[in-house]
Amino acid sequence: MKLKITIISIVMLLFAFGSQESKELSEGFVYAKNVIPDLNIELRYLTTNNFVGDTIDGYKANVLIITKETAQALKKVQHELQQQNLCLKVYDGYRPQRAVNHFMRWAKDLNDTINKQQFYPNVEKRYLFREEYIATRSGHSRGSTLDVTIIDGITNEPLDMGSPYDFFGKESWVKHSDLTEAQIANRQLLQEVMLKHNFRNYAKEWWHFTLRWEPFPNTYFDFEVE
Repeated sequence: MKLKITIISIVMLLFAFGSQESKELSEGFVYAKNVIPDLNIELRYLTTNNFVGDTIDGYKANVLIITKETAQALKKVQHELQQQNLCLKVYDGYRPQRAVNHFMRWAKDLNDTINKQQFYPNVEKRYLFREEYIATRSGHSRGSTLDVTIIDGITNEPLDMGSPYDFFGKESWVKHSDLTEAQIANRQLLQEVMLKHNFRNYAKEWWHFTLRWEPFPNTYFDFEVE
């Protein structure tokens, strides 16, 4: 009898761990991996490798949450890239409003510049709002905006886009001209495949895309990423 209970307990435990991405989400949202199982995800705001230099409020797990419509469109992008032995890598998707509030608090502390040289060497921190690198409201909080790049399907190495992800400066502008031919080609590939599947870009960030006709255009959510 004790053995039977133990086995049942183990099975239930395994089920709990295996169902990590089965947590009930707000209506209209999905875990991207449930739609695109081979998607490469590295949520930078779960780590210290970001412009703030700290884990951001609201990020509790490396799971990508997006709206259903966004996941279906992104699946088409992934499929097309795989025909060229390439894949998507996602750095951010749905972002809680509390994370945006964290950015705002950080931006007001002008003495906290721990990662300035890596992420915004040529922009004064006091001007990050004015230059529209940080906002009080983010499209990410509506659930249909993504930060993505393309990686090699064999090595998983990101293609050279001419500037790192989340680099604040003209080097990250989509139409920045001071790039190598390879960097220009890589950016064009990302832009073309995303635009083809109904994502619109943001001119100052080559990695930033929002689904056209997003389902929650006026709603900013605040549930945690977990």
